[in-house]
Amino acid sequence: MAPPNPLAILLDWYVAVGADEAIDLEPHDCTVARSSEPRTVGTVAPSPRPTAVPLSTPLVAPATAVASARELADGAQTLAELEAAVRSFEGCHLKRTATNTVFADGNPAAAVMIVGEAPGADEDRIGRPFVGRAGQLLDRMLAAVGLDRTSAYITNVLFWRPPGNRKPTPEEIAACLPFLWRHIALAHPKVVVMAGGTSASTLLGRSEGIMRLRGRWFDLPVPGLAAPVPALAAFHPSFLLRTPARKADAWADLLSLQARLKTIG
Repeated sequence: MAPPNPLAILLDWYVAVGADEAIDLEPHDCTVARSSEPRTVGTVAPSPRPTAVPLSTPLVAPATAVASARELADGAQTLAELEAAVRSFEGCHLKRTATNTVFADGNPAAAVMIVGEAPGADEDRIGRPFVGRAGQLLDRMLAAVGLDRTSAYITNVLFWRPPGNRKPTPEEIAACLPFLWRHIALAHPKVVVMAGGTSASTLLGRSEGIMRLRGRWFDLPVPGLAAPVPALAAFHPSFLLRTPARKADAWADLLSLQARLKTIG
């Protein structure tokens, strides 16, 4: 058996701590001594960061962030207005380190709305939800029951990537939640799929983990809608990539979703 490659171990560690994006235009050989001459300011242009907020911008207090998010969300009368409100929102500090605001993908008029947790590295770079390995698995799962991105609408609880793909904090979720509720109300899907524990616990306001919630249907009261929306708790595709033994449960949930869609037309 070959000994572990120290470079591979180092790269795995970089990814684990969130150092997975280049910050300069060209690689540098760390084994070659650099010139002691001072570097001329502005010789290398920084990589573009479309929605990043300068780190010097003061943090917004959590209560102020939530109030601001609620005001902006309530003022949006269309999905386009809501997306513009999200992009202009400065109350979530994750925006300071994100490359892109990741709003939604798919068909806004679809019967099925899928709500995940947060963008990952691929989503942050491209600006669309579920485009990495988990998104590719989601596409295959949807195809298995006759759905695709023209017949589903996809978003997340958070619109900006947490560094290192860590779990979102309660403050980050609270700052984005008014936008999520308004998002669901404006899209008005016939069914919501809550993909993963963060999505399910956030929308349902329950403390149980996804192991207890998955496969169950709930009536989801949505502010602004007259009637609750049927909501299914399911595993997140990224969890299935880590735990393939649970794919049988995921298949059962997909069949349950397919059956429910047939009953509502």
